[in-house]
Amino acid sequence: MMSKFKRPITEVLEHRLETSRRLQIILGPRQVGKTTMAMQILEKFSAFPQHFATGDELHAQSHEWISQQWMIARNLSKEAAQKTFLVIDEIQKVPDWASIVKKLWDEDQRKSHDLAVLLLGSSQMLLQKGMTESLAGRFEMTYVTHWNYQEMKSAFNLTLDEYIFYGGYPGAVEYVSDWQRWRTYILHSLIETTVAKDIFFTHRIDKPFLFRRMFQFACQYSGQIPSYQKMIGQLQDAGNTTTLANYLSILDHTALVGGLEKYSGQKVRQRASSPKLQVHNMALKSSMQNDDFKSIRSASKEWGRWVESAIGAHLLAQKHTAHIEVMYWKEGNYEVDFVIVQGKKILALEVKSGTDRDSLAGLNKFKEHYPRAKTLLIGPDGISIETFLSNNIDYFFEL
Repeated sequence: MMSKFKRPITEVLEHRLETSRRLQIILGPRQVGKTTMAMQILEKFSAFPQHFATGDELHAQSHEWISQQWMIARNLSKEAAQKTFLVIDEIQKVPDWASIVKKLWDEDQRKSHDLAVLLLGSSQMLLQKGMTESLAGRFEMTYVTHWNYQEMKSAFNLTLDEYIFYGGYPGAVEYVSDWQRWRTYILHSLIETTVAKDIFFTHRIDKPFLFRRMFQFACQYSGQIPSYQKMIGQLQDAGNTTTLANYLSILDHTALVGGLEKYSGQKVRQRASSPKLQVHNMALKSSMQNDDFKSIRSASKEWGRWVESAIGAHLLAQKHTAHIEVMYWKEGNYEVDFVIVQGKKILALEVKSGTDRDSLAGLNKFKEHYPRAKTLLIGPDGISIETFLSNNIDYFFEL
């Protein structure tokens, strides 16, 4: 079902592979369809020689493995005397992959090997493994996000409320009619795979149990601003705030859950503040609860938290593509749910799912402090939730 739907970014990549002389690198979290996109691209260029390999293979643990895949593609190109497409999935699984890719790519340029190369990897881990240093000037990077509301609606007919609860993992859609089966899939096939195969594989985690508890806590409290001391108390571990902040940063870079900084216009104050927890995909928050969709949807206060977190996830998905920073603001009893910074532009967002008019007080107070900022209310008496989730943030900066 998922393979029949082509995400808009796929056509962009097809054009780049056809016309660009640079490496094409796709970064993105697990289960967002990177491999499916690669297969769709290969289908588009089915008339050309192709070679597909994945770093998940047991013997893909050395430079020699990458060299072997590259030589296979070169031989195909030589035999056919035409451009050949090489796709390597899960490239981050190969230690020090960037240095050998640099060597092979530079050889191709000197000897005019006609290869179009597409490398796929999970989240920003590739950046941490030397991509920007070893491959400077040789690549174009495309960040593939979780599926947005419009994509889930078009591909699977998900309603707005279903998207807010179940989030943007296409592989889990077939289970939405069975709550326990859907939840089991998210917990074991998605979360556990990401934590065990990606995070524990590439990072030193001295306290894995604390790390897992931190992840669960952050998902459950998405949309809230607990202090690190409260986190330590809730997690019942002798960890310190530095450890928790580091773990939260790792989870954020893996597109699971992060901590939004407080906006103040001063970086020092931002970093000193308690983070506002925010999942990158609503499936992560929903899977950590015992209540199903109908129960959460019928509880207005709880549903308001889901709506706010869905707005936050929509914003986080655009951090790389729209070049924005996503923060929050709080002063005394006044609070603004999200502050979006794009260059010199500032947009303050307040989300409400009910009829509470006090939510305007935070926006008004923020405007007093930052008169250049634009403000936007999402919900009743403002931009509808569906309209906001159906558009990119650039649209609202230009309103």
